[in-house]
Amino acid sequence: MLPEEHFRLLKTPNGARAGELNTPHGTVLTPVFLPVGSQATVKTLTPQDIKDAGFNMVLANTYHLYLRPGIDVIDKMGGLHRFMAWNGAMLTDSGGYQVFSLAPLCKITDDGVTFRSHIDGSEHFLTPELAVQYQEALGADVMMVLDECTAYGDSQEKVQKAMDRTHRWAERCLKAQKRKDQALYAIVQGGMFPELRRQSTEYLTALDFPGYAIGGLSVGEPKETTFAMVEETSAWLPVDRPRYLMGVGSPEDIVEGVARGIDIFDSALPTRVARNGALFTGKGRINIRRAAYRKMDGPPDPDCDCSTCRTFSAAYLSHLFRSDELLALRLATVHNLRFISNLMQELRESILDGTFAAFRKDFLSSYKTTNEQVRVEQKGRWLRGRE
Repeated sequence: MLPEEHFRLLKTPNGARAGELNTPHGTVLTPVFLPVGSQATVKTLTPQDIKDAGFNMVLANTYHLYLRPGIDVIDKMGGLHRFMAWNGAMLTDSGGYQVFSLAPLCKITDDGVTFRSHIDGSEHFLTPELAVQYQEALGADVMMVLDECTAYGDSQEKVQKAMDRTHRWAERCLKAQKRKDQALYAIVQGGMFPELRRQSTEYLTALDFPGYAIGGLSVGEPKETTFAMVEETSAWLPVDRPRYLMGVGSPEDIVEGVARGIDIFDSALPTRVARNGALFTGKGRINIRRAAYRKMDGPPDPDCDCSTCRTFSAAYLSHLFRSDELLALRLATVHNLRFISNLMQELRESILDGTFAAFRKDFLSSYKTTNEQVRVEQKGRWLRGRE
């Protein structure tokens, strides 16, 4: 059974929140970041690596697992936890975003969505009821409703139509849920329109879900727009339910999300950029392939306690990337996830001891962010070619 108190809020200084998310696979301290394991794996890492990096909750993707190896295969193996040898908490998304962003062809009706696999072109049909059925079979601690996603720049009329359908699908997901040991979260939509965000939040909170996600953001819009919509949405969300900002994972954005009352984050960004040689540090990203690191005897990040930085030199890691050695991907991923884990711990501690405002100011003043125009262009390319 789902713990009676699924979420416990401990402290909320000036909007930032520290709490506890109670699941059948353990208590998760919030704010929390979920490493993305779309296909039942966080790329290059074992479950023990993830634990060692400081995480006890991950995200998996229903769309990818439905296409391969198949929900039935995982179900027969005893569920996703057993299949991937993960004994911590887990969240699965419904697959809706991947259907709309990856499927070459998809047709949306009130009944559901017909789409073609990005792998082999085979045709499939997904409904709200099936999305819940598949996630129940996977056995995630937290499941997501099926929603209709819109793109940045879509008209208000198109966004409202998708939002209204998302609301109807959310009700159908609630009615379809059979297992009582899983929490089903709603997804607030409304694009970049404040009034629609308010309407969506009011509609979905009236249905009394145990948690709420903010969807339809970080899809190529400017950051100031992202956080304007986060603020608009958070203002209408119930204080006693967890808040999940989907698809946000850069360090500076996590800090700003926490400042606006977000409890849960996920993104493939930390692991994806790691595989391209970009490492997080307290001063911003570094490109370990650069000539400056070819002969550096010290660790990639002197302030980091990850196994990569405690064991290997920056020169060695730079050599691995320049030589296209697979170990480079693993070591960089370990580092970036440990950086994020340490950041989440520091954020939580600062909230609990009343120093969050100072921590936020100090972090953002020293962390050099990626150029906004470059970031938007990179995000657009990734969205168009997302795995």
